[in-house]
Amino acid sequence: MRSSAQASKTAAEDTYAQWAREARKDRPPESMDEYFRTWASFFDHYAPKVKEWRRRNAGYHQGISSLMRFYVPENLRVLEIGSGTGDLLAETHPRRGVGTDISGEMVRLARQNYPNLEFHQMAAERLDLNGEKFDYIILSDLTSFLFDIRLVFERLRTVCHPGTRIILNWYSRAWQPILTAAEKLGLKYPQPLLNWTTVEDIVNLLYLADFEVVQKRPHILFPKRFPILARLANRYLAHIPGFRWTCLTNWIVARPLRLSQTALRPTVSVICPCRNEAGNIPQIVDRLPSMGEHTELIFVEGHSKDDTLDACRRAASANPQKDITVLVQEGRGKGDAVRLGFSRAKGDILMILDADISVAPEDLVNFYNVLVSGKGEFVNGCRLVYTMDPKAMRFLNLLGNRFFALLLSKLIGQPIKDSLCGTKVLWKAKYEELARGRSYFGDVDPFGDFDLLFGAAKLNLKIVEVSIRYRQRIYGSTNINRFSDGMLLLRMSAKAAAKLFFIAG
Repeated sequence: MRSSAQASKTAAEDTYAQWAREARKDRPPESMDEYFRTWASFFDHYAPKVKEWRRRNAGYHQGISSLMRFYVPENLRVLEIGSGTGDLLAETHPRRGVGTDISGEMVRLARQNYPNLEFHQMAAERLDLNGEKFDYIILSDLTSFLFDIRLVFERLRTVCHPGTRIILNWYSRAWQPILTAAEKLGLKYPQPLLNWTTVEDIVNLLYLADFEVVQKRPHILFPKRFPILARLANRYLAHIPGFRWTCLTNWIVARPLRLSQTALRPTVSVICPCRNEAGNIPQIVDRLPSMGEHTELIFVEGHSKDDTLDACRRAASANPQKDITVLVQEGRGKGDAVRLGFSRAKGDILMILDADISVAPEDLVNFYNVLVSGKGEFVNGCRLVYTMDPKAMRFLNLLGNRFFALLLSKLIGQPIKDSLCGTKVLWKAKYEELARGRSYFGDVDPFGDFDLLFGAAKLNLKIVEVSIRYRQRIYGSTNINRFSDGMLLLRMSAKAAAKLFFIAG
């Protein structure tokens, strides 16, 4: 008797052979219309067998679903191009989920399986959803089958708003002989892939269609279900050089550029945590620039031993023409002060300005311009480009900063040079998303710097740095302990590694 694997292999080969005869695969399609008919026919043949083949390769599909849930937050507007029977789209738990597929039979099954989602029969190259915009757009295992990848990317712009994220995953070229062998052995359904693209190919095609890559990573080293080995390989080994280059799937997160935006003059809230900084308060008030439609300044006093609280109140009283609020934090630490200030802020843009004035208040205009222009969505200060005052940063602090910048760059998938600059700027709406997802990392950061960087990375925000001139403080002394705080930063980094880097596939 034939084994079930042999029977499945024979059935797949018979279906594939039938389709190949109808499609005349001995020659390339003469036109895009012929291509669409050919592939619609192929996936119509394949649709009734999807469930069985997903079961046979459950390890791979579970890995894809797990990774997609990591990259795509819940309760958003999500579009999947090439949605098949709708399983992956449903896994993202969208507030509104729409799928498109070239196969009418795939669409029929998807509508039957997920009546709460919306599905359309439509070739990706002819995407038209009447101007509807989405927060996330998924192209999973699709680029290999497309007739014109660049055209598809250009069509995606019709369903993007400036904050949209594109999530792509596809087979690595390194696995081409392995997947071919798997098809011959009946371990994978025969699918004639047209395009074996590299990461560089996709990055270039996205660039030509005016998309910017936010991050790119390989995932899934071991696609079969084998509890201990699969977890070790996919969560840890897949991120180590050497092993990383042999992963099965490539992943890219991209965002659209140069989409039309209405002219903005947003309001700004500057949060200034201050402890034992009484001598700096008048300067901050005098030097803070006016930005956008309106600028408010929020001092958050943190149990000072000098008269910082009185200095803040005097400054607010002496400058009634300025919008100044004074808060007293109940907790401790800069992170707690920042979160309190952000919760009370009324501006569209949130800024952090350290009260030691080592970063000039006047420099905040540069951060504002970067954010409003759309060049970045999370703006981080960088003190390590221009020459700084000789006593502004101790040598060991400088070494520690460079170490943590390299470490965080690896963890968040985007390059940063200065992880510990206190000046950070982002949209309030994005901060509110970040705050809602803070439980993902837990309460790990009393400083507020890593907390915001980790959150921005999890939201796939484009992180950019603005170079500033770092100055020696002229009043008071630093509140930082190099060694105990350094150990705490290491513990926070380890927690982030488990949540951002060593993720299962």
